[in-house]
Amino acid sequence: MAVIDGVTAPPGNALSDSLSQTNALPDSLSQTVVLLRRLLVRSARTPMTFVHSVLLPVAFLLTLHFVFGDSISDVTGENALYRAVPLVALLAAILGSTTGMVGLNAERFDGFLGRMWSLPIHRAAVLVSRLGAETVRLVLTTLIILGTGVILGFRFDRGVGAALLWVAIPVIFGVAFAALATTVALFWPKTVLVEAMQPVIILGANFCTGFIPVDLYPDWVQPAVRNQPMSQAVDAMRGLSVGGPVQSPLIAILAWSAAIFAVCLVPIVVGYRRASTSR
Repeated sequence: MAVIDGVTAPPGNALSDSLSQTNALPDSLSQTVVLLRRLLVRSARTPMTFVHSVLLPVAFLLTLHFVFGDSISDVTGENALYRAVPLVALLAAILGSTTGMVGLNAERFDGFLGRMWSLPIHRAAVLVSRLGAETVRLVLTTLIILGTGVILGFRFDRGVGAALLWVAIPVIFGVAFAALATTVALFWPKTVLVEAMQPVIILGANFCTGFIPVDLYPDWVQPAVRNQPMSQAVDAMRGLSVGGPVQSPLIAILAWSAAIFAVCLVPIVVGYRRASTSR
């Protein structure tokens, strides 16, 4: 029996040297559940996770609504809340992933990843549990942002199915961004990279349709604004709530998410092996 941060892990099969070598499926699933529980407990005990994933996004949404909401509505002729809530839900998903980079690097430098590599645990269980924990965080964060929006007056006009799909979009995009953040953390384990990603996130948030429609941007920047993933996600989520185009932006954000995840999949596996075995 292996003990991981005070949580007893079920026994696995023999050690393997690669992710391709498989354990019995029941063992792999039970190991993943134990590791998932560990990550969720750690996140709940980490104040910065709550600050970046919940507190800052909620504060930003309140600021947008009470300080800038009327001005944006006057300019656009539409309720600014139906763009602001999707934008903040996406930002919460992204900011939480950058916080996870710090935690992953801490596990690398204190030797935890190396200890996990030496245990009789399926290699994939470690990565799958991290993905699962990220998914749980994304769902909870999105629901909190949505709940805040509902208190402020956000409503769904297109039914329960559209509301569920609305919640799914930040989760899907957040998982893809988490894969990107994990890749960065595994290959370039410097905290400065977390800081370096902040300007990229800020630019993506400012130059998207989360504040105003794309046709209100200058002509020269409209193609970039229209086709970047955050704009596609905001447009799809707005369409699912108050009405508007859904199919085209939804396909686009799903394609963006799938492409990001596909590009990062192999580097994550290679990076995790290197981070776990290097000294």
